[in-house]
Amino acid sequence: MKNLKYILLAAIFAVFSCEDDFLEVVPETSIGTENFFNTEEDLNIYINSLYNFPGTGIYYNDRATDNAGTTGNTELKTMMVSTPSSTTVTGGWGWGTLRSVNLFLENFEKADLDQEKMDHFEGLARFFRANFYYGMVKRYSDVPYYDFVINTDDTEALMKARDPREFVVEKVFEDYQFAIDHVFVDQPDGAINNWVVKVYMARAALHEGTFRKYHTELGLQGTANEFLQMAEQITNDIINNGPFAIYNTGNVASDYGSLFTNANLNGNSEVIFAVYSEDQVRNSGWGETLFGNYEVSPAKDLVQAYLKADGTSYTDQAGYESFDFVTEFEDRDPRMYQTFAFPGWENNNTRTYSQGGGIYVQQLAKNFTGYHQIKGFVNLTDQSYINSLDIPVLRFAEVLLINAEAKAELGNITQADLDRTINQLRDRAGMPHMTMGVSTDAYQSAKYAGISPLLAEIRRERRVELALEGYRHDDLMRWEAGKLIEAEPKGLYFSGLGKHDLTGDGIEDIVLLPADQSIPEDKEENSLGVQLVYYRAGSVGENVGVFLSEGTSGYVVATVERGTFDDPKFYYRPVPANQVRLNPNLTQIFGWD
Repeated sequence: MKNLKYILLAAIFAVFSCEDDFLEVVPETSIGTENFFNTEEDLNIYINSLYNFPGTGIYYNDRATDNAGTTGNTELKTMMVSTPSSTTVTGGWGWGTLRSVNLFLENFEKADLDQEKMDHFEGLARFFRANFYYGMVKRYSDVPYYDFVINTDDTEALMKARDPREFVVEKVFEDYQFAIDHVFVDQPDGAINNWVVKVYMARAALHEGTFRKYHTELGLQGTANEFLQMAEQITNDIINNGPFAIYNTGNVASDYGSLFTNANLNGNSEVIFAVYSEDQVRNSGWGETLFGNYEVSPAKDLVQAYLKADGTSYTDQAGYESFDFVTEFEDRDPRMYQTFAFPGWENNNTRTYSQGGGIYVQQLAKNFTGYHQIKGFVNLTDQSYINSLDIPVLRFAEVLLINAEAKAELGNITQADLDRTINQLRDRAGMPHMTMGVSTDAYQSAKYAGISPLLAEIRRERRVELALEGYRHDDLMRWEAGKLIEAEPKGLYFSGLGKHDLTGDGIEDIVLLPADQSIPEDKEENSLGVQLVYYRAGSVGENVGVFLSEGTSGYVVATVERGTFDDPKFYYRPVPANQVRLNPNLTQIFGWD
């Protein structure tokens, strides 16, 4: 059953929460506390209203990293090309969710339920509080901690200073642990269960452990391993005792990609938690824009991360920098063909920015890479199916990757560990196994100086397996690799002007004309009788349809300027200036003013 027994009732929940500034201090009302929280149904309605899990937006959230370029605005992109301050970076300082959670925790015990159920509901609420606070820690590091609802006359609480990261994180993991100890395992499909809590706790533990290890400005390296050990232990439990397995029917060409375009993930062995959608009940929110012609488009750097099908490095090949589109897709990791529109890919979604159905010819446009995303792209026109798309929020693949990375960071990983983690993912893709003696190429080594070849390859595996699912930004931040975002994203490579084959059949599909030449009205047809697609190409700033890095050859230029990543300042955000004016005890850290 896809729908939760208790459907989110936003109208009722609105009584209990508010998004006002200054910690959302709103007096409780008799409606909100005396006439609610009395039955199990009340508690379920309230808890369901706290659900805020991601949907199809995950497929856009690698934008402005080294995985994807964007013509749109993002906070970090704007920061890197400007002079940001606490008066310009003002988002994120919202406390409505926390107030809602604490309000529940102060009132839920009015319900007449047995202790086991009461502990379950408390665990759910504390899970949400842990998620909220760890999100705040990732953004601000030190934040004021509150485990109660603030009243309007509580001056001491309202004027509180930031609590140290160590204190807040300790409270976060106390909440996670309580949730692990009490949230039920058996829950309806689409509801939070004990396994979901464990994955979120393991994810936070890996993040905190690696962040402390690599961010010397915190001075917390000595405590990093306790979080890495926590991530290892939790994922060991999930792997050894959970009912999950990598989805693998033996079809290396489709098993991976099918996870992201499925209208029924219910019962899928790999999916630990999904956002379920049903046509006429809840629309999936899916849109064709993720294909790569509206704001976001995948970057060549991600394409180059995929290994060859035989397990060797693509970037170890002589001249790889100038391989054309068809050549760079030859004999690669099968996950690559399930992530990007490859030469010869057939388009069945005729509504997409395309030439209609049939074999797709890569479309080129200014400020876009020319690569197109098919991971998460529904290659059908059935609107009912599209509206019913299920989103895999938590996959067992992530658990395996957390386990392998934590063990590698701790230095206790073995071949047996690789075989039960990384190599399960490679088996699904039909790729050779990773071994303890693996080497890494110069391209990967340059990204992550000072780590072992094995850890570098585990990071590559994570990048490939989780590509374009919204993980990359957090990964770069916790690895202290923000400088990688400075590189301007590159697109397809063209050796020169003239005719080019983009479908891999040896027959030209497009024509690149010089900037001073007009596109003819009578367009030439290729040997298949298909009209060639014409583009005027030139340098950035010229009045052309496609920018090339060398004007008449080179990479398609996706964006002109990425700016500068200010290290360590940009790993954090400032408290908005208007909040500091209200509470001067909220001092800025890490160079923000």
